[in-house]
Amino acid sequence: MLLERIYDHDLSQASYLLGCQKTGEAIVVDPRRDIQEYLDLAARNGMRITAVTETHIHADYLSGSRELAHATDAILWVSAEGGPDWQYGFEAERLHDRDTIALGNITLQALHTPGHTPEHLSFLVTDGTVTTEPGYLLSGDFVFAGDLGRPDLLDEAAGGVDTRFEGARQLFASLRDVFLTLPDHVQVFPGHGAGSPCGKALGALPSTSVGYERLYSWWRRHLAAGDERGFIHELLDGQPDAHAYFGRMKHQNRQGPEVMGPRAALAEWDIATVAAGLDNGSLVLVDTRPVEAVHRGTVRDALSLPNPGKVASHGAWAYDPEQDSAPIVLLAEDGEKAHRLWDHLVRVGIDQVVGYVRSIEGLPSSTPLRLSPADLDSAGHVVLLDVRSKGEFADGHIPGARQLNAGKVLWNQDALPRQRVIVTYCQTGIRNSVAASALRRAGFTIAELEGSYAGWQAWASRSPEPSGTPVHDAGRAPTAEPVA
Repeated sequence: MLLERIYDHDLSQASYLLGCQKTGEAIVVDPRRDIQEYLDLAARNGMRITAVTETHIHADYLSGSRELAHATDAILWVSAEGGPDWQYGFEAERLHDRDTIALGNITLQALHTPGHTPEHLSFLVTDGTVTTEPGYLLSGDFVFAGDLGRPDLLDEAAGGVDTRFEGARQLFASLRDVFLTLPDHVQVFPGHGAGSPCGKALGALPSTSVGYERLYSWWRRHLAAGDERGFIHELLDGQPDAHAYFGRMKHQNRQGPEVMGPRAALAEWDIATVAAGLDNGSLVLVDTRPVEAVHRGTVRDALSLPNPGKVASHGAWAYDPEQDSAPIVLLAEDGEKAHRLWDHLVRVGIDQVVGYVRSIEGLPSSTPLRLSPADLDSAGHVVLLDVRSKGEFADGHIPGARQLNAGKVLWNQDALPRQRVIVTYCQTGIRNSVAASALRRAGFTIAELEGSYAGWQAWASRSPEPSGTPVHDAGRAPTAEPVA
């Protein structure tokens, strides 16, 4: 048996290719939309992809299941569990609890493991060339290394009302009735790793085991004691912010993401054509340079995506394809790098990339407004906006600041005043550059805090405050307008 993990560091997301080396058949579980890596992997191993499936209706990325099935003429399997409100809206084979998919000597058995979502499936894998006993579990967003899938995303991102409590109860039952009934030797391969917002304390290890989690997980004591109430409280407490684009992902993944088919290479665009498009609002430029370069000068109303490894995550914060019709032109060194950036964007449903430019010279320019920490004392009536997570904000923030996660700013414009300067900051400046550029393009007057919170901390620690003053209380606060 071949089992390969394909990991996307941008979205901290794992998909898997399993293949029977005797028959040459392979299945891919939870693929992303840029599918070439799966095609190449199968070809290198002399296999053909004959089946595609997914564990659940994803919220953090746009599924590539339909894309890959279309490209390979594979059978597409999806969950039939979860009740009428959680049925997929496109044609595919349906899997119920304990149904199986066979590929030569390999068997995948679908296990209904609700909690993260009502329809969630895990896949118990048996390598029939070795044993009749299962040896692997593809757990999706059910069990992670050191954590569990959060049950509150339907409330946070999909318009649910208090579904988190029922989800937490389902998760408790799934652990008790399914996961803990499996042999200790079963290796667990989850759908996400450290950095994913689909849980609050995911480990960085690529896999775990039933036995290890039974011994060392945070939730083991609740299950051993039958303490459902304590489990629910600890599970729900301190979950990270859910990004606003998750709602769009849920809807599109349930209805079925559009099949793109083969994408032609991106063409380099003429500067004059791009300049004209920027002037009339028919194009938007994505500036992919580091924050420091953007601060020295960028393109008017450009979106800043300064971390090339996080283009999908940050792009989905700054650009909403449901509300924005302007096609994207990327700033990239060459066509190959532009296409790789586009690969990241299609993972979150930002398909409308039309070309690239190598330089911003000749395009309408703009220099982002910035304030130093010392400038805050004389800044007057400003709105001080912390775009970090709720947890980071609770651990310490600049006095007078209000918190609104960078992944939510574009969807909460009514909570921000257009009559005042908004001073934004994150921890070091990268997330802030993304959020600030999105708000500028939306018409707000934005000043970025130099050095962001880390820079302010360094400045505040040098200020003549009494010894022992906590850093988040140090220094003088600007007069800040409240965020509604």
